[in-house]
Amino acid sequence: MSGFVDALSMLAIPVLLGVIPLYGWLRGLNVYETFVEGAEEGFRMAILMLPYLVGILVALSIFEGSGAMAAVTNAVAAPLHWLGVPAPVVPLMLVRPLSGGAALGMTADILHRYGPDSVVGRIASTLQSSTDTTFYVVTLYFGSVGIRHIRHALWIALIGDLAGFVAVILLGRMLWG
Repeated sequence: MSGFVDALSMLAIPVLLGVIPLYGWLRGLNVYETFVEGAEEGFRMAILMLPYLVGILVALSIFEGSGAMAAVTNAVAAPLHWLGVPAPVVPLMLVRPLSGGAALGMTADILHRYGPDSVVGRIASTLQSSTDTTFYVVTLYFGSVGIRHIRHALWIALIGDLAGFVAVILLGRMLWG
């Protein structure tokens, strides 16, 4: 079975790169022209999103550089530890809604320090993959289409992140702790 899955995964991208243009061509589409139009639209969207992306990255840098990240981490580490949250994943839980890149760097550091098979490493890996970069997504998506008043979207997304964190900690402790 493993050989079949390996072969399938090796062929997946080449087959998709061949099947999709072939399907478009069979439907009578000018595949190359359609691709170029999509690339132009993607480039325009990237230009529109750039100021929002720079803004969120600058805000995150200021938050970390000012020491606010360390202060918040220290303030919530003890109560979260009492709830069963390992101290090394507390900064990851705080950064994950802000920046995927920073969270990935923190996860890599946790895996390097504690190992990928440790409880902390497994919880960090699961946190990394079970929540989203909420502030980045809200800023980028709403900003790119010109929505200035996000109403309740941010709070709902943060509640979703909290639900993900709670589920990861509870299941992580149950499975690996």
